[in-house]
Amino acid sequence: MAGWTTHAGLAVALPLANIDTDQLIPARFMLVPRADGYGQYLLHDLRSHADGTLKEDCALNAHADASILIAGDNFGSGSSREAAVYALVDAGFRAVIAPGFGDIFASNAVNNGLLPARIGAADYDALIDQLGGGTVRASVDLEAGRIALGETIVTFVLDESWRIKLINGWDDIDLTQQHRNSIDTFKDHRRRTAAWAWPAAVE
Repeated sequence: MAGWTTHAGLAVALPLANIDTDQLIPARFMLVPRADGYGQYLLHDLRSHADGTLKEDCALNAHADASILIAGDNFGSGSSREAAVYALVDAGFRAVIAPGFGDIFASNAVNNGLLPARIGAADYDALIDQLGGGTVRASVDLEAGRIALGETIVTFVLDESWRIKLINGWDDIDLTQQHRNSIDTFKDHRRRTAAWAWPAAVE
């Protein structure tokens, strides 16, 4: 997974709260191999009529080239399915900006290179007003913790370890590997001071 520090692209609004992972990708599409791509199933039931045709008045359909999503509070709540993140990434999104996120969704997002940027309610309202129903050119700066959208600039909250993972393209295992020397030192110390607790060598 490639890391990134800044991203510029078109931002689009999804001004709805409590978009859960079942809405992000309905369970019936999860039988499709990931290699085939999940982007076409992103928010399928919200974006499509019952017959499968796309709704013309849905901003996500009208602006399929957007890569920054401004969404309502509690985005990604519900089940822990990582496929919800796959759908966003496969659809070309690099950042989701919202007042709040489901905890597991946010963690899954970071592990797949997708930024879950948490902003204040007033900043969210300002971004939605700036967007209207269309798109606006926007940029995201991970190091500065800043989003510039048109004439509006806001800051976002992100756990520092998540920032490091996104910038370096690391997942949880990669981050743990950065502490290999400390882990090895601890293991050596335990072998010397608590040999009784150490597993016996297999002959």
